[in-house]
Amino acid sequence: MVDVEIGEHEGVTVCRPVGELDAFTISAFRDQLGGLAGHAEVAIDLSSVPFMDSAGLGALIGGIRKVRDAGGEVVVVCDRAAVLRLLHTTRFDRMVDVVGCLDDACAALRRDGTGPA
Repeated sequence: MVDVEIGEHEGVTVCRPVGELDAFTISAFRDQLGGLAGHAEVAIDLSSVPFMDSAGLGALIGGIRKVRDAGGEVVVVCDRAAVLRLLHTTRFDRMVDVVGCLDDACAALRRDGTGPA
């Protein structure tokens, strides 16, 4: 089971799944992330995700696409070696900024021009 926390940090909407993201647990994550379409700035914080498989990655990509299609921008926060390895191996980090902490995510969103200077 995965819990999904939705909050705010420096004006950025934060989606923080807590637990493993795999084929058995992604439905709550996919639903919560899809509900963020329409938010201008979203940080997806994977720092509490010890494991993610291809189903989790697919849910992540689908949610990011929905936010972007609605005009929003997304940055992913990840400091877990196993999850980072998946993001790098699949070249996910070439389509979305991946940073090490939430403050860096907020800075990246501001640098992209979507947030306050």
